[in-house]
Amino acid sequence: MPSDSHFVSTEWLAAHLGAPNLVIVDGSWHLPTAGRNAHEEYRQSHIPGAVFFDLDAISDVSSPLPHMLPSEILFSGAMESLGIGRLMKIVVYDTEGLFSAPRVWWTLRAFGAIDVVILDGGFPKWLAEGRPVEAGNGTHLPSHFEAKLDHSWVAGMEDVAKAIASGTAQVLDARPPARFRGDTPEPRAGVRAGHIPGAHNLPASQLVQDGRLVDPPAIRAALAAAGIDPGRPTITSCGSGVTAAILWLALTTIGAQPKALYDGSWTEWGASDKPIATGPAS
Repeated sequence: MPSDSHFVSTEWLAAHLGAPNLVIVDGSWHLPTAGRNAHEEYRQSHIPGAVFFDLDAISDVSSPLPHMLPSEILFSGAMESLGIGRLMKIVVYDTEGLFSAPRVWWTLRAFGAIDVVILDGGFPKWLAEGRPVEAGNGTHLPSHFEAKLDHSWVAGMEDVAKAIASGTAQVLDARPPARFRGDTPEPRAGVRAGHIPGAHNLPASQLVQDGRLVDPPAIRAALAAAGIDPGRPTITSCGSGVTAAILWLALTTIGAQPKALYDGSWTEWGASDKPIATGPAS
C-alpha cells in the first residue's frame, strides 16, 4: 500500500466494519461507452454497509455538461440522505480498483469533508481476498453535512484560458494519448477532437497498476516525462472531470498541491469556440 494518508488498506477496513462514525462509499462510475450500470452492480454486490455515491445524480443536473459539481444545498442534502456526515471517517472505493473513487474523494474534500480516504486496491482487491459482501441497498442513519465548497479547488473554462495565456499554471490532461492528439473521435457528440493548446498529457492509466496508485518515484518519473514541474501550479483536466482527480491524487501523494481541477474538462472546451490543438503536446 502507498505510504500515504490518502489510503487505507483492506485489512484496516475489514477490521473496522460496523465501527461508529465510519461510512463506506461505493463511488463506482463507468464511461458511457462501457455499457455498465454502476448502481445496479452496487445492488448486486458491495462491501457490507456501503452506500452508493451516484456521480451523475449528485451533480448540477441543470448543466448540459456531465456530473458537474452541484450546489452546496444539493450536496448537503444528498450526503445527509446517504448518512454521510462531514466529520465522519469516509472510505471510498470503486469496482475498477482506482478509477472513479478519486473523483468522489476529491468532491467530498472540496465540499469540506474532514477525513476522506480511498480503499487501496478497491473492490477487486477486497474480492480477491475473499472478504464479505452484501447485496441490496445499504442501510444507514441520516447524518449532518453542512457543505461549503472551496472554490479555489475548481477551475472554469475562462480560468484555464487565462492560466494558459499568462503561463501562471500548467494544464495536465489525463485522457489517453490518441484522444489528446485528436487521432480518435471523442465519445460524446458535438465535442471536437484534440486538446487545450499548451496542455500536457499524462494518461491516468499510467499512474495506476493493478488497480492501485503507483509509487511516488514512478509518479515523479511520469510527471517529468509529461513535461510537468510538480513545483509549479497545475490544473488537472480529462474528458469530463473524473480521471482528472487521479492526477490530483497523484500530485498530492508526492507532496505537490494542485492549483485546481477543471470540472468541465474537454467535454466543455471541445464543444466551445475556444481554440484547440492536435498532435502531441508542444
